[in-house]
Amino acid sequence: MGFTRFGRPKGAQGQSSPNLYVANCGPAVGLSYDTIVSVFGAFGEIKGVFAADESGARVVVCFAEEGCAQNAFNALNGRPCAELGGRSLHIRYSVLQPTSQSQLRRAVLVKANTMTCFHILILTLGKLNIPGLYLMHDFVTAKEEEEFLAAVDERPWKNLSKRRVQHYGYEFCYETRNVDSRKNLGELPAFVSPILERIAMLPMCEDAEAVVLDQLTVNEYPPGVGLSPHIDTHSAFEGLIFSLSLAGPCIMEFRRYLDAGLTPRASSSSDIEIESSGNNSNFLRRAIYLPPRSLLLLSGEARYAWNHYIPHHKIDMVKDSVIRRASRRVSFTFRKVRASPCQCEFSQYCDSQR
Repeated sequence: MGFTRFGRPKGAQGQSSPNLYVANCGPAVGLSYDTIVSVFGAFGEIKGVFAADESGARVVVCFAEEGCAQNAFNALNGRPCAELGGRSLHIRYSVLQPTSQSQLRRAVLVKANTMTCFHILILTLGKLNIPGLYLMHDFVTAKEEEEFLAAVDERPWKNLSKRRVQHYGYEFCYETRNVDSRKNLGELPAFVSPILERIAMLPMCEDAEAVVLDQLTVNEYPPGVGLSPHIDTHSAFEGLIFSLSLAGPCIMEFRRYLDAGLTPRASSSSDIEIESSGNNSNFLRRAIYLPPRSLLLLSGEARYAWNHYIPHHKIDMVKDSVIRRASRRVSFTFRKVRASPCQCEFSQYCDSQR
């Protein structure tokens, strides 16, 4: 599963859909996204507005219902619009196409209840060659980051040997690396609702149930503390895992072991780093830099086949720069608890298929 993109339709006639490709519209021609939302929102509920390309003069407007898109098309296509300063829009129905792994896109997501626009850079990390791995910069604002940190600091922490955690929805058991789906801790806390709403508005595949997240683990990492290599247990969680980084940055490494039997077994506390024996021929190795306020998505192969871990370092090297880890790094990891055995295509790494 991955992101979808909105491709420019070919020809004069496009198949009717809830998505409209709108040319002569965008910041490059003096139209803010708030203005676009205001004009098109008069025809019905808008799910999102997305930059169609890098020009800044073409957007895709996504309606909740196809009929609303048709009404907007009939009213605005090729006609001067007074609300847009008399500008004429050129509109076609949009076509959904797969996103290439090398693509960079800037999405503008519309929060329905406030019509506030969020500009999020979605990086598909094609150079890493890990299908299903995505990084979204500035997923939350600096002010929101402060509010989220204050909210968790008001709640009790559970101490592990080197770090602290909080669990919501379902408690994660480090001894079994699983959850007890019969013991629900209740709804996720209200303070994460803005994050969940924003995740639900990402330009993802049509399977909406996959983003109904019901488990949250909050981790606090002091300087120098990392995370041992592991794959989140297949039988425990569904195929999308979202991790929001707050307060401090880190390097996250990914390893795919060529022989699944060589995959390291994480310690029960998940605090002790397992170093390789130095024979890197047994696995593929990649690394990415996670800045504060970024959201990482693991899906598909990245979620099911690659171990991810955080080295136990106080200093990270990013290209030629030395990045010192902050006094703390806090991560919010959102998952959906699995209700039936995993049937993924990566059976060699899957505990449900052994």
